[in-house]
Amino acid sequence: MNCSTTQLPYSTTGFFSKVVIDYLNQSPELRPFYEHLPNMDGLKAAISNRRKFIQDRKLLVEALQEQYSIVPASEAVQQNIQLLLSDNTFTITTAHQPAIFTGHLYFIYKILHTVRLANQLKQEMPENNFVPVFWMGSEDADLDELGNVWLNGEKLVWNTRQTGAVGHMNTKGLDLLINRIAGELSVQPHGEELVQLLRDAYLNSPNIQIATFKLLHNLFAEYGLITIIPDTAKLKRQMVSVFEDDLFHQTPGSVVEKTIAKLGEHYKVQANPRAINLFYLKDNVRELIEWKNDGYEVRNTSIRFSKEDMAVELNEYPERFSPNVILRGLYQETILPNIAFIGGGGETSYWLELKDLFHHYKVPFPALVLRNSFLVVEKKWEEKIDRMGLQIADFFQPEQQLFTSLVTKQANGHLKLTSELSATTALYDSIREKAGQIDESLLAHIEALKARTVKPLQELEKKMIRAEKRKYSSEQQQIHQIREALFPTGGLQERVENFMPYFAKWGRQFIDCVYHSSLGIEQEFVIIRES
Repeated sequence: MNCSTTQLPYSTTGFFSKVVIDYLNQSPELRPFYEHLPNMDGLKAAISNRRKFIQDRKLLVEALQEQYSIVPASEAVQQNIQLLLSDNTFTITTAHQPAIFTGHLYFIYKILHTVRLANQLKQEMPENNFVPVFWMGSEDADLDELGNVWLNGEKLVWNTRQTGAVGHMNTKGLDLLINRIAGELSVQPHGEELVQLLRDAYLNSPNIQIATFKLLHNLFAEYGLITIIPDTAKLKRQMVSVFEDDLFHQTPGSVVEKTIAKLGEHYKVQANPRAINLFYLKDNVRELIEWKNDGYEVRNTSIRFSKEDMAVELNEYPERFSPNVILRGLYQETILPNIAFIGGGGETSYWLELKDLFHHYKVPFPALVLRNSFLVVEKKWEEKIDRMGLQIADFFQPEQQLFTSLVTKQANGHLKLTSELSATTALYDSIREKAGQIDESLLAHIEALKARTVKPLQELEKKMIRAEKRKYSSEQQQIHQIREALFPTGGLQERVENFMPYFAKWGRQFIDCVYHSSLGIEQEFVIIRES
């Protein structure tokens, strides 16, 4: 696959929230809520802060070596794991839940952005090492979100009755979905390779988190990506003091509540803390822990602990305590020598709530980098767009607005009464000026006459455009077809589609193309064109 790119400012796409645009524009209202600017100076400052934080690198490497013992050794991955022992090695991290078959396209995009930024920083600061890390949120229990995937406009759903953390669920039943995928994609040039990847990962693994781990290793090992499954007693033990503070004093929630009160004056709050920000995680249960009736209760279960029993449980079985969104980032930054977190708009929004929490526990707050966003345009669609005399960027407009623009453009301005409306407005303004010198009580009457004249002209202009549009039914159908392909369900392609059709068509060249199209800290929307 040969590809080329063009870039657009995020603000011109119409698909990103106010908080994201303001963050990219370094709005003064947001500046108090993050530590470092997402630029080279900010990243250097993050390194300086991270050097002052003492952490157990040896423990991290031991945990990673255990995890990687189940997959074929990769020289690039093993080298990066060993580099983590060095004080001059830092991580660039992204995170996501283990959605089946990687879920949406942006799952792939954020990983490749992480790799790209790590490599860019190595070139900029060769005296340091930078390791790309994928933090797997395998304790998430939202199967409705993680247990489905879209394939060519159809939603494929994993029918399973399992409950609890999705990462713990066995893969039974996914063979049916893989067979369905094979029936559609195996005819593509790299379809068989794709299907074999899925079968190797999902049908030879005890659960979803191991299957996802294997798939990511197969796809990204050559880039040196380290995938970490933080759902282990060894790693969680480092968070026991914070978990105790949450359970017995409710400190994290109170700290974040104060930040939210300030942030909420200007922006919509993305995530709200709870009194206790931990789930109880065991077997097929992942439920909130609540303080009720002088004890700790695990919601929707009969599990109950006294204060004394809860303290014993936490210290003996830290792996049974799962942080929610308020504590997850703190856990990540405690474990990893991290300097930058790459996340989407929603993730960036909730990280903006957490700086004071990090300060409270004296953990370095990372630089926040908005993940790359892409629109992949196959050659057949670009050819259709070119024949219509349009640009790919035009299709970010709403469909009817784009169609109106096309009709107006092709009519060479004959449908617009701009000059006539301007002349009419100027005429009444002149009359108003003269009448005002005679009697100001006439002004209201003149304004009414002006409105009665201008409004019919505006309505006539709309009727002329509607009449002309009827001559362009073929072009209207083409615009609809192209926009449905580029913006399925009216949203960004990356938030609906999956990587599988692209891999089946282009193989690993698709991964390589996205990597080389990825930006590091240059924050713009990227259009990838098949060339």
